[in-house]
Amino acid sequence: MRIPSRISALPFLFTVLIAATGCGGGSSMGASSNSRPTSSQPAPTINFGAQPRIIASGASTVLSWTTSNANSVSIGGVGTFPPSGSQSVTPAATTTYTLTATGSGGTAKSSTVVTVTTSGPIPGQTPAPTITFGANPSSVTVGTSAVLSWTTTNATSVSISGVGVFGTNGSANVTPSANTTYTATVQGAGGTAKASTSITVTPTGMPSFQHVFLLMEENHSYSSVIGSSSMPYLNSLAQQYGLATQYFANTHPSIGNYFELTTGQIITNDDSFSGTVSADNVVRHLLSAGKTWKSYAENLPAASYTGGDVYPYAKHHNPFAYFTDVVDSQNQLSNLVPFSEFASDLTNNQLPAYSFIIPNMLDDGHDGSLSQADSWLRTNIAPLIASSTFQNNGLLIIVFDESFDTDTQHGGGQVAAVVISPLDKKGYQSNTFYQHQSVCRLSMQGLGLNSFPGGCQSATQMNEFF
Repeated sequence: MRIPSRISALPFLFTVLIAATGCGGGSSMGASSNSRPTSSQPAPTINFGAQPRIIASGASTVLSWTTSNANSVSIGGVGTFPPSGSQSVTPAATTTYTLTATGSGGTAKSSTVVTVTTSGPIPGQTPAPTITFGANPSSVTVGTSAVLSWTTTNATSVSISGVGVFGTNGSANVTPSANTTYTATVQGAGGTAKASTSITVTPTGMPSFQHVFLLMEENHSYSSVIGSSSMPYLNSLAQQYGLATQYFANTHPSIGNYFELTTGQIITNDDSFSGTVSADNVVRHLLSAGKTWKSYAENLPAASYTGGDVYPYAKHHNPFAYFTDVVDSQNQLSNLVPFSEFASDLTNNQLPAYSFIIPNMLDDGHDGSLSQADSWLRTNIAPLIASSTFQNNGLLIIVFDESFDTDTQHGGGQVAAVVISPLDKKGYQSNTFYQHQSVCRLSMQGLGLNSFPGGCQSATQMNEFF
């Protein structure tokens, strides 16, 4: 029997249909930014952009986005966010931001570019505001005022946290009761800008000093120095300014006293100590308060030197050469300098806020005579005291590290301590018991600090001299 041609073609068509639908068959329509699992859930969609898209260097822009079918959003280099939202960014250079949205239907990505210009105004865009902001004076005593002043460009208003809202250029008096940082925020058609300035507040009875100098002498008792004809210059300073008549060193030998003056604890009594010291110290507090410092050591072999004794330089008279805050920081190491730099720093108005002055072992009374030490003071310190830098609220403390070895009163024996400042009570003699931790506190408190290392925190204050 002859089979019609239409019927004979059926097996072929059936085979083709099986081939087309079997073995996971499907169709491909081209690439997509969506990644979707084999699920009935719809893939996320994104609307992502930046406003403004072009900004000046240092200015900010706002990334904003909306999504659908997403549970979370992440932006590379910025963070993770809810499905819809915005985020301010301040790119340092032209940056492409990529947003990834994730949902049960897969992931999707979208990118936007923020262009950062390095100079000049952006065509068609209002320039961002700028502000110059400062305080005068930057250090005050409790109950006294300072003036905040500012100038701006491209601004419509200025607000200062805790003070008020002001015009674009102006000033305001403030009377902070404690160390305070003021932040000014300017608004303009081109955005916002901020600037901060700090005012240091010192307790009543303690003047605010611009520069503090701590100068070390060596190994002589109070009675061998005060009234001695071998030290006429130092005695003239003691008679003119302030003298602590009941001042005692903390220990023997030298090194523990130097650490007491800078850490508030003895640390070690081994003058040969060669380790490092990580204990809290004056450098740590000065840096936290934004204050500069230097150790000026006579005959230091080279700037940044932390090695051992090179006579007549003695490392154990230079506590800063042991502190991890210094030896582990190249920036802080540069503050270990020979005393030969002191005169030029004075002449060039480059003195730091805190100076620790260390004559060599011949000039500090250790190996040389008291007459030699007094001559060194007259040559090197008289120009400092006479300078406008010092006369503008300077403070100098000259103190002997320890008495003779046979004098063990209160640990290190009675020694001379002379407090010198144009703000001193003139010819003042104190009968209060003091030790080195009090000078440690005075040298820092005079710069406006209100936290101190070790025993300096609880030390008797020396406000009576002012």
